[in-house]
Amino acid sequence: MGIADIFLQPGGGFASLLAATFILLLVYALSSALSSDETANEPPGPRPLPVLGNLLQLDLKRPYKTLVEMSKKYGPVFTVYLGSKKVVVLAGYKAVKEALVNHAEEFGDRDILRIVKQYNDGHGVIWSNGESWKEMRRFTLTNLRDFGMGKKACEDKIIEECQHLLEVFRNFRGEAFDTTQPINYAVSNIICSIVYGNRFDYKDPEFNAMVDGMNRKIQLVGSPSAQVYNLFPWLGKRLSQNKEFFKLTADYGRKNLEIFSRLRESLNPLACRSLVESFFVRKQHLEESGITNSYFHDENLMWTVQNLFAAGTDTTAATLRWSLLLMAKYPDIQEKVHEELSRVIGDRQVHVEDRKNLPFTDAVIHETQRLANIAPIAIPHRTSQDVTFRGYFIKKETTVYVLLTSVLHDESEWEKPHSFHPDHFLDKDGKFVKNDAFMPFSAGRRACLGESLARMELFLFFVTLLQHFNFRPPLGVSENHLDLTPRVGFTLSPTKHMLRAL
Repeated sequence: MGIADIFLQPGGGFASLLAATFILLLVYALSSALSSDETANEPPGPRPLPVLGNLLQLDLKRPYKTLVEMSKKYGPVFTVYLGSKKVVVLAGYKAVKEALVNHAEEFGDRDILRIVKQYNDGHGVIWSNGESWKEMRRFTLTNLRDFGMGKKACEDKIIEECQHLLEVFRNFRGEAFDTTQPINYAVSNIICSIVYGNRFDYKDPEFNAMVDGMNRKIQLVGSPSAQVYNLFPWLGKRLSQNKEFFKLTADYGRKNLEIFSRLRESLNPLACRSLVESFFVRKQHLEESGITNSYFHDENLMWTVQNLFAAGTDTTAATLRWSLLLMAKYPDIQEKVHEELSRVIGDRQVHVEDRKNLPFTDAVIHETQRLANIAPIAIPHRTSQDVTFRGYFIKKETTVYVLLTSVLHDESEWEKPHSFHPDHFLDKDGKFVKNDAFMPFSAGRRACLGESLARMELFLFFVTLLQHFNFRPPLGVSENHLDLTPRVGFTLSPTKHMLRAL
């Protein structure tokens, strides 16, 4: 989808404005010589047009695909222009690992999207930099661990939530249903129990609105209209999808303020039950000590919670939905999982420690993460200083796109990069083996904070569901007709589909 297509679809509007804009751009292009501040050793790339840069060469619905194709021509380190914005793209396992691990400091800053910056000017833990990021990351990691991440307490919470999810699936009595909401609610409840100190009923309208709204926001922030806003805000702010994004952001903020208020009223500083309460106590302690310029302020709390709520729900829930869809798509693989679970665990409750005795099941989960490619482009990075990387000079504060899809589907690292092939994670004896190019959580300083929590959730939810159900397509639909095309969004969730849990 190109820029023009955005305005020609229903709800795009003001086609005449678009036409006038492009006439002006064409006049500008014809009357201006291409200018460039490139030095001889900057990364190569396609020649940009004035104002538009390389936008006309990109598929704005799935830009990662275009960028992967460009990497085949220009190499693992190249430059594209998104409008007038210069972006260095890193592709392939070797280049990505070298940048994020060996040059973690230089490539470790975050480049905030303009559509996010409208509300968040570098607060929270995902979009922040410098000392604010260090403080919030340290606080968040400490509290995620204090409230159970990687511990038995968290395992018990997930196991409890599995029972609620099983009940929902059973209630469909073998009829086809959309797994999106129940899985989103189940996964979200795990992060809610840590952040807010309690889980929510799946029918709680406040909870529904928060989870559904967040899911929609993540879809919108990766849409072509959001990309137009990021590059041309004067043009993009009039698009209906961007207006929806801003409304959802404001609604989520109001709902959180209500929850924060309730938690403040019941706060016991000596017995904190959640990350939010711990933040309140830390802020109060600093204020009582006369420190008024700390990073523990309301904006950082709001955005840290929003970051955790979004990241702690979307990617794990989407991966679980992919896993069930893939089981229905490949019944022979599902049968092998059932056989292993029956032989090793039987009817008893699964525990994290069982993973080591379930190599094929573990391989299926890893292969789902690899093939599903949930985050094809990592959240944008930015160079913290001038850096010479692989012989190329990259200036300080240059935006960097890390193509995780090119790592997870790297043809030099995976035997069948574009197929569902659990043997990628098994040796000749059927034992589980790691692969260094398995990088769904990114790497380096900006790697996912909740990786250990996500791994625990994926294992316990997947195994519990496969212990109890056989997943099949709707009646009258063959496995071959199950669509593996992801929906358009900031992350790659499955396209809306129905499954039977038998």
